[in-house]
This record gives sequence, structure tokens and C-alpha cells, in this order.
Amino acid sequence: MTTEYSGKTSGEISWLKLAMKSLANRRLSTLLTVFSMTLSLVLLMTVERVKRAAQDGFTQSISGVDLVVGARTSPLQVILFSVFNIGQPSQNVSIESFNQIKARPEVEWTIPYSLGDGHRGFRVVATNSDFFTHYNFRSKEKIELAEGSPFSGYFDVVIGADVARTLGYKIGSPVVVAHGVTSGPAIQEHEDKPFKVVGIMKPTGTAIDRALYISLEGMEAIHVDWQSGSAPAMGKEIKAESLTAEMLQPKSITSFFLRTKNRIEILNLQRWINEYQEEPLIAAIPGVALSELWNSLSIIDRVLKGISFLVMLVGLFSMLIAIMTSLNERRREMAILRALGASLKNVSGLILFETLILTTSAILLACLIKIILELLLGPWAQSNYGLYLQGAVFSANEIFYITIMFFSALLISLVPAVRAMRSALKDGLSLKV
Repeated sequence: MTTEYSGKTSGEISWLKLAMKSLANRRLSTLLTVFSMTLSLVLLMTVERVKRAAQDGFTQSISGVDLVVGARTSPLQVILFSVFNIGQPSQNVSIESFNQIKARPEVEWTIPYSLGDGHRGFRVVATNSDFFTHYNFRSKEKIELAEGSPFSGYFDVVIGADVARTLGYKIGSPVVVAHGVTSGPAIQEHEDKPFKVVGIMKPTGTAIDRALYISLEGMEAIHVDWQSGSAPAMGKEIKAESLTAEMLQPKSITSFFLRTKNRIEILNLQRWINEYQEEPLIAAIPGVALSELWNSLSIIDRVLKGISFLVMLVGLFSMLIAIMTSLNERRREMAILRALGASLKNVSGLILFETLILTTSAILLACLIKIILELLLGPWAQSNYGLYLQGAVFSANEIFYITIMFFSALLISLVPAVRAMRSALKDGLSLKV
């Protein structure tokens, strides 16, 4: 080696080249170290990306709705059974109260919901055409049908993507609604008034995919001859062909969504509904309730962050172990460099250069793999798990993790650098055994 080590620019360039050649001579060890660090960083960013997608999907399950109104209970419970189809409402909202609130000048539109029945473990939701017109989710995305059309008849049903995939339903498939929501065999079914699938929705990644949608009149039709929640006696059923429009006017609904004409009117309208005198009601702001619910699940966030940092530590220690293991094999190399005029600073700098190359290579490779995985697996994660990988390719947290890993790797490399410097100081040209 003829390089003058006391030089600055040329010396630095020579030591960088020397570090690259040294890593190339240890190809297998280098590749395994880069692979380990890359894998840990990919897992780290994947966990963060999935967490971000899950939070976005959860908090944006419904958008464009200012208030969700139901019978007096907690705001969270109203959101759970209205947006996520979880739980049961305690009371219904009378149709008179719904119409009065709907007619207020502040209200732009409403979407009524009536719950209580199910089909083979899936919730049946009764609503009207406003659902297909006004219901938005995520970034104001609207409900779209993959096949068929919205319901128009009393016994038409539109099904979510998960329902169609799980049960294998097609356009025209018969559907018998069960009384009450059950995950097992139904105790009582409305067998005398079957429905027919007329539409199948595109996947949304929300609870909409796991529900069946019928008209409010259809819900009334299957219960018109039920008294006090009991099935009619044999021979006392009201035939479908005997039903009239007057018989099927809804008397109550479970809840409803509404949007105001002006957003500054939300709080005033919410207070007016909460103080409604005709019956006890509650109006919940979806965004606030969903954010509070997600924050209450902070244990999940802490667990995911803990996993992320453990994965990062595994990658860093794998690099440290690889460099430390190679030092004993390189003691002659270090001694020769010292004999050629390399200073102790140069020897330790060689280790730092190698760490810099390993870490930079792992980060660049991990970022490339992450982008490719999102492009290839994004549609699959969206259709199967409702994880929409939208937004920035790299979040602020992911950039923070990459930065932390980079500087942590350089900091950890000081351990083998100091050891290499001490070994080079005491070793001669011959390797001590």
C-alpha cells in the first residue's frame, strides 16, 4: 500500500475502498449481516405500516358524517353498533323523532339504520337509498357495487364483499333472514319471506363488507306478523303478496347518521338532540368517539412499538456479532496495516467505514423491499384484511426508526473499533495463537 495515511481527502477515499474490498473478501459474512439488518428493518417498517393502516382504517370507517344519533346510551356504544355492527342497542328511536330532526333547517341529509336481525353470523341492516348516495368512508369514498344494483323491492338484499366471498352468494341467491343476530344456527327464521341478492358491494375494508343491506320496508315486512318478538302461529302468517305500503311504514329505527349544511352548527345541533324532550337521545361525533376508542386501545400501540424496537435491536446486535467475530481472523491484517504506516485512528476508522457500508446497504435494500412489497401486496391486503396502504410511502415514525438504526449502528461499531485499535497496538507482524 503506497497511500500516505496522514493525508485527508485521498486517505479517506483509500480507506473507504479498502473497507469495501475487505467486505468483499468476506462475502458470506457480509451478505448474512446485510440480510439480517435488512430483514429486521423491513419487519420494523412493516409493523409500523400495518399499525398506521389499521389506525387509519379504524378511525376512518365512516367519513362525511357529522353526528350519529341513537337512543340514550354512551357515545361509544352508539358508534359501535351503528358503524361497526358490534353490540346491541338498548332502545330504538321513534320515526316521529327521526322525521322531526331530519326536517330541521341545519340538516343536509340523513341515513336511517334499523338493526336486530342476522344471516349466518352476519348482521342485517335495514336502511334506504340514502345509504348508497351519502355514506362515505375513508377519504370520502362512496359505496360502489361490483355487481347488480341497489335494492328496490321489499325483498331485495345487497350484500357486502365478505358476505359474498364467505357464503359464495351470487346475484339471485336466496337469503333467509334470521330473527336476532347469531353466529351459529338460527333459532327462528323468516322462512316465509325470503330475500334475493340483487347487488354485491365492492370491498371497502370496513364493517360494511360483513353485513347485508335491505330496505326499511323489507325489515317491516318480515316482522309485520310478529307480535312481541314471537313468530306467528301456524296459519296466521301474512303472505308476502298481501303486504301493502301502509302496512310497511317503519315505526322506529335503531339509529341514524346526519350531516349538517354548515359545520359550525354541529355542536349546537348535538346539544339540542342531547336535550331533546320527546325521548332520550344521544348524538355522537364519529371522529371524536373513534379517536377516543383507538386511544383507549393504547396497549396495542405499545406492544407493536415494543416488537418494533426488539426487531431493530436484533438487527443491530447481529451486525455487532458479525464484526466482533471477524476481528480475531483479521488481527494479522490489522498488524500489517500498522506496519505500513496506518495509525490507530486509521484502524478504527476502517471498522467504522465497514459499518457505514453495511448499514447504508441494509437501509437502502430495506426501503426498496418495502416499496416493492407494498406495490405487490397492497391490493391483497386491502381485499382480504381491509388494510389500505395509502398516504406517504414513509411515515415520520419510519424515517425516525431508520435514523435511529443508522446512528445506533455507528455507535455500536465503536465497540469493535476500539477492540481492533487495541489489538493492532499490541500485535506484531505474526499472529499470536
